[in-house]
Amino acid sequence: MAALSMGLLMQLGVSCHKPIPANLSSVSLIPAPVELNSSGSSLLLDEGTTVYVQNDDLKGLGTLLSEQMASLTGLEFNVELSKNAPSKGIYLAIDAEVNVAEEAYALTINEKVLVLKAANPAGIFRGIQTIDQTIVKHEGETTAWIIPTGSIVDYPQYEYRGVMLDVSRHFFGVEDVKRVIDLAANYKINVLHLHLTDDQGWRIEIKSWPKLTSVGAQTQVGGGEGGFYTQEQFKEIVAYAKERFVTVVPEIDMPGHTNAAVVAYPELNGTKKKAELYTGTKVGFSTLATRKEVTYQFVDDVIRELSAITEGPYIHIGGDESHVTKEDDYVYFINRTKAIVKKYNKTMVGWDEMAHAAIDAADVVQYWAKDKNAVMGVEKGAKVLLSPSKRMYLDMKYDSTTHIGLDWAALIEVDQAYNWDPEKLVEGIDKEDILGLESPLWTETVETMDDIEYLVFPRLIGHAELGWSLPEKRDWESYKKRLAVHGKRLKNKGVDFYQSKLIPWEIE
Repeated sequence: MAALSMGLLMQLGVSCHKPIPANLSSVSLIPAPVELNSSGSSLLLDEGTTVYVQNDDLKGLGTLLSEQMASLTGLEFNVELSKNAPSKGIYLAIDAEVNVAEEAYALTINEKVLVLKAANPAGIFRGIQTIDQTIVKHEGETTAWIIPTGSIVDYPQYEYRGVMLDVSRHFFGVEDVKRVIDLAANYKINVLHLHLTDDQGWRIEIKSWPKLTSVGAQTQVGGGEGGFYTQEQFKEIVAYAKERFVTVVPEIDMPGHTNAAVVAYPELNGTKKKAELYTGTKVGFSTLATRKEVTYQFVDDVIRELSAITEGPYIHIGGDESHVTKEDDYVYFINRTKAIVKKYNKTMVGWDEMAHAAIDAADVVQYWAKDKNAVMGVEKGAKVLLSPSKRMYLDMKYDSTTHIGLDWAALIEVDQAYNWDPEKLVEGIDKEDILGLESPLWTETVETMDDIEYLVFPRLIGHAELGWSLPEKRDWESYKKRLAVHGKRLKNKGVDFYQSKLIPWEIE
């Protein structure tokens, strides 16, 4: 009883303290918000702090916030319903008067209550990631977890902010994919592009063509056992991502990068050479038979089954490095595939070579290599997704000493990944032409989750800011100081990130 009384007295002692002065402007937020104002005080978080939600629809988000705060602070936070804002605690609410942009949110914090409002749940989720970053451990006469007071109004510059994971060169299971989703969503990334098929392996179950996985999924780069997702597992990934307001974009790379498919079904082979399972890393040697009708039955079946288990609007059809496909055959294939994608009410996305076909405003060209292809896509009315290999390819080494990764495009240190302007990247492509940004991770050299984390972080964090924040809010000197603080956050999450010497990391 004495110990319990002492504990209560200690809790009351902290509760009765005057609010701790704090500056919201000094909190290291990434991505940088549109508008931030500090009022100089703080809201104390303790075991009595409750997360209130306006309705049952927000209860899952309230629980998510509670779990994120608990993971950081070690405190437990109850989640309760309340139609109106409480006098103290944390409150999540839908408010149609907040900026109606899909992911906009407004955050106000005083010494008693934090209120997060958005016009939709997506905005609430993005605001939760900001709340998570505003929590500060104050160490003075007493140790306390606080949130500095003030207000934040925020919304993204681009609607599509993605990361791509190649699961074909090396296969990664469902739990690894979920971890990528969680770590990316912490920084307001809202798309996961899964590169599901390539020469080395076919990674998604297609029930009407079962040999794609029974034959085509059994190996990977270097000769490992490979693997694939059943449709139920893929739906599990899609549902998990949806809970975090991340859209999954599946890619079936065609007509090149198709060796695994044509090994499984030789009638699809567009070359005169017999295809065999492949564990190397060379590209450009495979193609579908673009003038055979069986090929389009195959494409139709694959897109049909994939569309049925993909909730998002996009289907990525690849289209890159199809070096052994004659240009006329390539264009013919893309045009027919476009009609199939449209048939299943999806938007076609393809790498920038796709611009040579009859694309239009209904399509998205993913720029990775050639400016002229991207400009051609814009001239035909398509939107552009920026993935410039010299800035955004996460499989590139940081420097010549990096133990994994490639260097054919560039060596991409943290500053080179961050220090560029999407709106000025390619002459002839303006902001209104850009759907967004995506950071691809090809996995020729990537074998483990630690490998993924090392190449992705911290470069993806900088890309996240490029996609979210206003140009005038982006500055390398400010960013590297803010990123330094996130070293401790990444370490606490067990992320095996690259500790660039350009950043004054705060690890301990």
